[in-house]
Amino acid sequence: MNTADMEELERSIEQMMAIATENGLDYYPMRFEVCPADVLYTFGAYGMPTRFNHWSFGKTFHRMKMEYDLGLSRIYELVINSNPCYAFLLDGNSLLQNKTVCAHVLAHCDFFKNNAMFAGTSRDMVERMASSAERIRQYELAYGRSRVEVVLDAGMALQEHVDASAHGRRGHQVWERERAERTGAWRGQGKRAAVAQRRGRRAGPYDDLWNIGAEASEAERAAESDRDRQNEAQRREGQGLPQRDVMLFLIEHSPALEEWERDILSVLREEMLYFWPQLETKIMNEGWATYWHLRIMREMELDNSEAIEFAKMHAGVVLPSRMSINPYHLGLAIWEDIEKRWNEPTEEERQRFGREPGQGRAKMFEVREMENDVSFLRNYLTKDLIEKLDLYLYQKVGNEWRIVETDWEKVRDSIVASRVNGGIPVIYVEDGDYNQNGELYLKHAYEGVELDLKHLEKVMNYAYQLWGRTCHIQTVVEGRDVLFTCDGKRTTRKFM
Repeated sequence: MNTADMEELERSIEQMMAIATENGLDYYPMRFEVCPADVLYTFGAYGMPTRFNHWSFGKTFHRMKMEYDLGLSRIYELVINSNPCYAFLLDGNSLLQNKTVCAHVLAHCDFFKNNAMFAGTSRDMVERMASSAERIRQYELAYGRSRVEVVLDAGMALQEHVDASAHGRRGHQVWERERAERTGAWRGQGKRAAVAQRRGRRAGPYDDLWNIGAEASEAERAAESDRDRQNEAQRREGQGLPQRDVMLFLIEHSPALEEWERDILSVLREEMLYFWPQLETKIMNEGWATYWHLRIMREMELDNSEAIEFAKMHAGVVLPSRMSINPYHLGLAIWEDIEKRWNEPTEEERQRFGREPGQGRAKMFEVREMENDVSFLRNYLTKDLIEKLDLYLYQKVGNEWRIVETDWEKVRDSIVASRVNGGIPVIYVEDGDYNQNGELYLKHAYEGVELDLKHLEKVMNYAYQLWGRTCHIQTVVEGRDVLFTCDGKRTTRKFM
């Protein structure tokens, strides 16, 4: 973009902000920067302008930049959920494309600021990530890049398994304090130490030998069994079991990690919690931004050539995909349907719900504030809309792809299921002292979709690396419960 284009873009941004504000959008102060392709694709590969170094980011950059150079794909913009909100535009875009992107970004920022899923995210994450990157750099100097990379590899393999709920977001410092208050002297003690403490003496490594041949009455054995059950319950409560936040459990309880390694995992967990709301609201967020860039650009003074260019660009953005869901297309369709249904309610809707005409825009802002993808799709992806969009389920039968389901409720439920937990399997910690041997026992919350077994076996090696002892995971394969066990050398499976 030349100087004249930049000046025109600045004037257009002021107009678009005025239009957005007039229409009720509420966003953080905006910071727009026009960047060359190398810079923008670097930000895209890292996910943020400031982040620690890792080989996977370089791999992503090489793939994305090659696709851009070959004309196969293009990143139009990158917007950061922060206050102020940073938006990076591609220097190679035309003036009209960057105008459209700016309108799109304003809606994204409004969504970041007002949607409930983003309420707990750090608005100064750019600075926090820069600080974390420097800390990890210091660890590389102190312990060697290879050791740090080993920890990052393992942590990034498991980083998606966090608890993004309000409880999980409180962080491990608060959780640790509550656990200490809740469990008292039991914290960090094994079963043998607890029994010895009850008997008024220090636990020793040869207790089992000293107790050989000891006689105990039936009542004493029953009392001992009751105490053991109580101790086990207290131990599980002290460790917060079952624990959905696998990363937090590893940080708090792994016997194999040094403090600097726990700190690196804490950085990965914090960053994943920052990105998590974007996983939960992908369809909503992109649909909202597309809806508003369409409305804002319609109110801009475009000449004929710009109007045609915008129409082509917008059509490309919302073009339905043949093999998957286009979140821009589906999200926009649902938002427009909400506006129409609340602006022009049927007689039945008026009588049944008391819905008054002309409430479409108000309803949209209400939904924007309260929903995520799961509730958005379940509540507003209607039968009429599914039939209009021609949505269906398909799968490979033999050597052919075939449509296997067209019932609108099953289609809707399948799309909703794909968005639960951001589309990531729910794994939780069942036990941190399995077999009373300090082994880690994970469990998959199976809901009809099996895990990728090749991926599972690779990740189990990383779990073993972070835990330092044998790791297990229970899941379902072909309708049967299966336990996978990794001892650091190989991963085995057995049906339960």
